[in-house]
Amino acid sequence: MTSEREIHVQSREELIYLLAEAAEIEHGLMCCYLFAAFGLKTQADGLDKPQADEIARWKRAIVGVAIEEMTHLSLVANLTLAIGGSPHFMRPNFPVASGYHPSGVVVELHRFDRATLDHFIYLERPEGVEITDGAAYAHRDETYVRDMGTGRLMPSAQDYATVGHLYRGIRQALDGLCQARGEDAMFVGDPALQVGPDLANLPGLLKVTDRASALRALDVIVEQGEGSPADSAQSHYQRFLSIRAAYDQFLAQNPGFDPSRPVASSPVMRNPPSPEGKTFVDEPTAAATLDLANALYGLTLRALVQAFAERDPARKRVFLDTAIEGMFAISPVAEHLTTLPASPRAPGLNAGISFAMLRDVAPIPDGEAAARVLSERLRQLADGVPGALANAPITDHTRATLIRLAETLARLSATPKSPKLEVPNPMTSKPAPTPTSADPAVETVKGRDVTIRFDAKRCIHSRGCVLGHPEVYVPNVVGEWIHPDAASAEEVIRTGQNCPSGAIQVFRNDRAGSSNEPPIVNTLRVRENGPLAIEAELRIAGVAQATPRATLCRCGQSQNKPYCDGSHAQAGFVASGEPVTVAAEALAVRNGPVDVQPTRNGPLRVAGNLELVSGTGRTINRVTETYLCRCGQSKNKPYCDGSHNAAGFVAG
Repeated sequence: MTSEREIHVQSREELIYLLAEAAEIEHGLMCCYLFAAFGLKTQADGLDKPQADEIARWKRAIVGVAIEEMTHLSLVANLTLAIGGSPHFMRPNFPVASGYHPSGVVVELHRFDRATLDHFIYLERPEGVEITDGAAYAHRDETYVRDMGTGRLMPSAQDYATVGHLYRGIRQALDGLCQARGEDAMFVGDPALQVGPDLANLPGLLKVTDRASALRALDVIVEQGEGSPADSAQSHYQRFLSIRAAYDQFLAQNPGFDPSRPVASSPVMRNPPSPEGKTFVDEPTAAATLDLANALYGLTLRALVQAFAERDPARKRVFLDTAIEGMFAISPVAEHLTTLPASPRAPGLNAGISFAMLRDVAPIPDGEAAARVLSERLRQLADGVPGALANAPITDHTRATLIRLAETLARLSATPKSPKLEVPNPMTSKPAPTPTSADPAVETVKGRDVTIRFDAKRCIHSRGCVLGHPEVYVPNVVGEWIHPDAASAEEVIRTGQNCPSGAIQVFRNDRAGSSNEPPIVNTLRVRENGPLAIEAELRIAGVAQATPRATLCRCGQSQNKPYCDGSHAQAGFVASGEPVTVAAEALAVRNGPVDVQPTRNGPLRVAGNLELVSGTGRTINRVTETYLCRCGQSKNKPYCDGSHNAAGFVAG
C-alpha cells in the first residue's frame, strides 16, 4: 500500500467532489451486479436440479451484494448531506467511457461468466491484494494519470487503486478537514434530510450527523465490500470468491458449462454513433421490454432522489418504499428480457437491461407536486405494461404493482400535511349483514343471539375456544361442532375477541355488537417458537381486514403467507417469545390503523401505533414503524436483519 497514490483534499468542495465519484462507483457496480444476476439460468433453461439450485444460490449472493451497494450509495448520500452537499445520483451511461474512472476501474455490463466473476473479485479486492482482472475487461495504459496535482482551486478527479483506497482517501480527508475547521463547522447539513434504518430496510444503513457516525458509515462500506480483518466471510470479496470456487468445480466436471443465458454485452436502446462494444436492441419485442425496464429504473431513481430531498419522515418513507418496490418490480421484467433475442443483426444474443439514465434526476422542490408527478408516471407505465410485455406471465403482477404504488403516491399528494393514509374501517362503519361465505374453509353458524363465523385457513389451533368454552366449540366430534346458543352472547363474543388469528368472528344478530371491535391498545405479541399475533385496525397487503386480529408467519414455512398456518410446528421452528426490551418512549396515541405490508422476498413492513409484547406480557418495544422478520433466519428476531437475502427467502 505504500506505493498507492495519496489522495489530496484541501476543501469541502473537493470532498463533495470525491464523494460524488464514490456515489457513481457504487451506483455503477450495483447495476453491473444486477445485470449479471438477471441473466443467470434456471431449470427452464435446461439445467438439472442440482445445477439450478447452486446457480440460484449464486444469484441470491449477487443480488445481496447489489442491495448492499444500494446501502453504500445511500451512506454516501448521507455523508454528502451531512457536510452540506447535495446527494449525487447521476452517473454516465454504460459502457463508461475510458478515462472517466481510474485505469483499473472498468464499469461495463457483461453477462455472468468466468471473466465477469474475475472482474467482480478484482473490483472488490482489499487494498494491497494484487490479482488479475477478468480477461474481457481491457485496462488503459497503466501510466495514464487523471490527477492534476495539488494546489488548485478547482476540484478534479484523482486516481485510486481500489475502492477501499478511495474510501481511505475520503476518511483521511474528512479527518483532516475536521481538524482544520472543527467538527461543528464541517457537519452543517440538516439532520432531517438523513435516511436511516427507521425509514429503509437496507443492511448497515445509518444516519450521519457527526464525525463518529461518518467514520462508522465509511467502515460499513469497506467492511461489506472488501471485508474486515475480524470478519470478512460475508464481504463482497469473499462471497464472489466462494462463487468462483463452486463455478470451477462445475467447469472441472463439464468444461463447457455455462451458467448464463447468452445476454449481449453493453446493450443500448438506440443505434449508437460509436457501435464498438455495444449491442443495439432493435428486435421489436425485446425493444419494447427494454423500454419498460429502463422506464421503471428511471422512475425508481426519481423516487430515491425525492426521498433524500424530503424532510418529513412519513413523506420520505413513501418515496423510499416506492423506490424499493420499484426496484423489485424491475427484476422480473429484466429477467424476462434476457430470454428475448436482441437483434436480427446479433444472432444468438439475447437482450438485457441497459439502465439508461435520464438527463436529469434532480428532486422536485414541491413534495406534493413530486408525489403527483410520480403517481402520474407510474400509471403511464402501468398502462404500457401489456404492450411492452406481450402477455408474458409477469404482465398482470407488474401492472398491479405499479397501480398500487401510483395510488399510494396519489393519496400522499392529496394529503401533504398528513401522509398517513386513511383506509375505510369496516369495524366502525354501519353494521354489516350477517356474513356468509362460499369458501368451503369458512363455516357460518347462526344461533338465537349470535352468529359465529369460523375460517379454518386462519386457525392456528391455539385452542382457546375449545378450552375456554368446550360447550360452544365441541372438540373431536363428527359433524356439527359449533353451538352458538350453548353460552351467553357476551361469553361467545369474548371468546371471539380472544382468538389470536381472527379465525373466529362473532356477530350479534341484532347488530348491536361483535367480536370485531378494535382494541384500545394495538399490540403485537411474539409467540414462543411461533407466529406474531397482532391486534389492531388492520390493513394487510393493501386490504382492510374485517377482523382486528391476525397471526403472521415468522418461520418462513407457511403455505398461506403472510398468515401463519401452523407450519412452524412441523418445521421445528425455534425462536424466543422473550426478546430483549428496547428503550422506547410511550406512544402519544396507542390505537388507530396499522398497515402490514409484506415486502417481496423480504420482511413485514409494519406502520402504525404498536406495542410489541413478549409471551409473558412484557412490553419489549413501542413503534410507529418497524420491519419484522418473516423468513425465520434473522439473528435479531423479531426484527429483520437482512438475513432473507442470504437465505434466498421467496415470498410475494
